[in-house]
Amino acid sequence: MAGNTFGHVFRVTTFGESHGPAVGCVVDGCPPGHVLDHADLSAALARRRPGQSKLTTARSEEDAVEVLSGVDGETGRTLGTPICMVVRNEDARSTAYDDMRHVYRPSHADFAYDAKYGIRAWQGGGRASARETVGRVAAGALAQQLLRARFPALCILAWVERVHTIDARPHIDPALVTRELVEATPTRCPHQPSARAIEAAILAAKKDGDSLGGWLRVVASGVPVGLGQPVFDKLDALLAQAFMSLPACKGVEIGSGFGSIEATGSSHNDIFEWRADQEGGAPVMVTRTNRSGGVQGGISNGMPIDVRLAFKPTATVLKPQPSADDTGQNAELRAKGRHDPCVLPRAVPIVEAMTALVLVDAWLCQRAQVGDPWPGLGGPIRRSG
Repeated sequence: MAGNTFGHVFRVTTFGESHGPAVGCVVDGCPPGHVLDHADLSAALARRRPGQSKLTTARSEEDAVEVLSGVDGETGRTLGTPICMVVRNEDARSTAYDDMRHVYRPSHADFAYDAKYGIRAWQGGGRASARETVGRVAAGALAQQLLRARFPALCILAWVERVHTIDARPHIDPALVTRELVEATPTRCPHQPSARAIEAAILAAKKDGDSLGGWLRVVASGVPVGLGQPVFDKLDALLAQAFMSLPACKGVEIGSGFGSIEATGSSHNDIFEWRADQEGGAPVMVTRTNRSGGVQGGISNGMPIDVRLAFKPTATVLKPQPSADDTGQNAELRAKGRHDPCVLPRAVPIVEAMTALVLVDAWLCQRAQVGDPWPGLGGPIRRSG
């Protein structure tokens, strides 16, 4: 079974290789009648594209998106049929990989792909390249448009918390982070002094031919109660799957995560309370703390979805390294090509996109099961009888 499709109702299939003619996605299951905001799609892809600062790869791609199907040409509305979005590759330089055609790059997918398929796209890593995420970001932008239309208060925001040893967490209050603060520097760290230190560290690693990893945090606020399915399709399980499918992601914490082992049950529990609605509506159920990260029993509880992701240092470094080739010989590898010395800044829009894809699919699954609106959107739960 090919693993190129994500989602149950809102199904996204990505296609294309890093150095092929194009990359993109096909979205099946998008509701009809939505006016597709093409400018919003372009803006999302611009946040992900390479060459946007000296902290990223020098590969120069405009990442202009073409919508080939699924949208009415006159009204711009989605038709309910598959939506195909394509981005042409314009600046691939495959000759940079000629010397590495038969050598397996350390910590890359080269050997695993060769062993699995007996063939691999050696130019730039093929499907294992982060170039594949172009299709995710395009689909995620569409997902965010749908979510905003149905849930105006829903906001998905990610930022860089730490790179290597520079930890900005003590200086960041998640409730005060805004898109403007995140986008104020090329590091996408909302704390300016930490952002300057991170930028210097990334540039130093780049100059040394090395790379750095770090932590990224994503918070989705305004998420309605009731998203997610019991047992296997728990919302937190789907989020973890989505994030672990990203290149270079090596760990996911939801809510208190691994820090919860240092607590007791009584100190860790999130206490429920009804709180008056700020707009004068019915009381709203909240928890005094959010150590659950917005998910309990696999179902959203209305509190912010709060996730931290760990990204490893970029595998391609320009330092000579020992490796092995596909002829049975050990060899020295001298990597070439253009690569991000740290994936964290460009991972921010990708993580936001994957969060949106999980949430829009969970919403459409919930709507299919119980209708829209559903009981969880109606204020206090009242039992009859």
